Formats: sequence, structure tokens, C-alpha cells
Amino acid sequence: MPHFTIEYSANLDGRVNMAEIVDLVRRSAIETGIFPLGGIRVRAIRCDFVSIADGNPDHAFLAMVARIGEGRDLAARKAAGQHVFDALCAALEPVFASGTLAVSLDMQINDKQTSFKRNNLHTALAGPKEAAG
Repeated sequence: MPHFTIEYSANLDGRVNMAEIVDLVRRSAIETGIFPLGGIRVRAIRCDFVSIADGNPDHAFLAMVARIGEGRDLAARKAAGQHVFDALCAALEPVFASGTLAVSLDMQINDKQTSFKRNNLHTALAGPKEAAG
């Protein structure tokens, strides 16, 4: 953990490089210092069918949910969420300046009792072990 899932309105295509946004979120999560590198996942899901506010098809949205594991206090969660959100909003500033956009980030804590995982990325990222001797 964490897993960041971004849903975004299709009308952001051509206005936002979503590959760059996904990588920005990943880098921002690392910068917080509270998430294990091997647990970070970021994905974006384009929403082709949306209806926003008054129905104006020019309105756009980007909604992100961060699912994180237990064990971080409220202050750490708030600081990390704010850091990622601020980086995201800064990258989207040109879209805010040229039209209407709604951006959100919601953080959810997964219950460790009902969160099942298998992951060997942590071991792979640690690199080769030096021979004992």
C-alpha cells in the first residue's frame, strides 16, 4: 500500500498528459516518506460517460482515491495527502486556468484483517544480497 486510483473525465485527454500525472503522483507519494516504495501503485481510469454539475460537457473532473494500510497517525496521513494533492493541483493549474475542473483526493484506510496481499517487489527493490563471509 498505498494504491492511488485516478478516475478522470475523457475531456481531459489532449489537455493533460495522464502518464505524467500518474508518475507525478508516484513521485509525490515517495517524497512523503511514509509509504514503502514497493507498495506504491498508481493507475488512471478514463471515464467516457460522465455528467457533471449542470451538464455542461466542457466541465472536467479528476477524482483520486488513495487506499493505504493501517499504522499511520492522522497528522502523517494529512501531511502526505496534502503533499500529493498540492503536487497534483500544481500540475493541473493550466487546466484550471483555461476551463472548469473539479479535483479531489480521498484517503481510505484498509483494515489489515481483511486486506490480503502477496508482493515480492520489496525484496526485488532491496537488490541482491551480499555474500556472507
